[in-house]
Amino acid sequence: MTKRSKIPSPTIERLALYSRPLQSFVESDTPIVSSEKLAELCGVNPAQVRKDLAYFGEFGVRGVGYDAQELLREIKRILGTDREWTICIVGMGNLGMSLVENDNFRKRGYRFVAAFDLDSRKAGRRLPCGLAIQPACNIPEQVRGLGVDLGIITTPSREAQRAAELLFKANIKGILNFSATQVRAPECCIIENVDLSVKLENLVYHLETLYKGMPMK
Repeated sequence: MTKRSKIPSPTIERLALYSRPLQSFVESDTPIVSSEKLAELCGVNPAQVRKDLAYFGEFGVRGVGYDAQELLREIKRILGTDREWTICIVGMGNLGMSLVENDNFRKRGYRFVAAFDLDSRKAGRRLPCGLAIQPACNIPEQVRGLGVDLGIITTPSREAQRAAELLFKANIKGILNFSATQVRAPECCIIENVDLSVKLENLVYHLETLYKGMPMK
């Protein structure tokens, strides 16, 4: 087991969270940021910020803070977001369309280069971003030809495994799955499942716990 594999997943997620305000500090020419300020903006405590960063080395000066530009550069290097990543998406319903047109992906170094749908009737439709929807049968050839790094699945649940199999054939090693089903994958592929209903149930649980016995309106 490598040192990197021992790092808790929540720490990696928080590093990505820290990069958002750091980017704002850099853009506003704010050179130094304290762990207290970074923690406040990210909804964690300062000790957690320092602990997360300590996994990767020594950052900042005690009593002074962190160099915002340097820390942002290091976090991007750690996360692998210091380069561009190309993405293809399978499933061009409302969610798929929303993701492709979200400019925040481009700002963070993720570029959509291909869009597919399992419904052949959508093939040829031109999207506002300039991409044309392609039939899913094109995935293996097109994804290999474009050298796509990552795949996103936004199909209905019943079609998610089929979409994943096509991406596996194209040698995609990382998939973000938005369908409400767990996709079976070979060991060589990493799948991150984003089940929005689970997030909602987590939210409802905390609301119920917080306001138990109290009227919600």
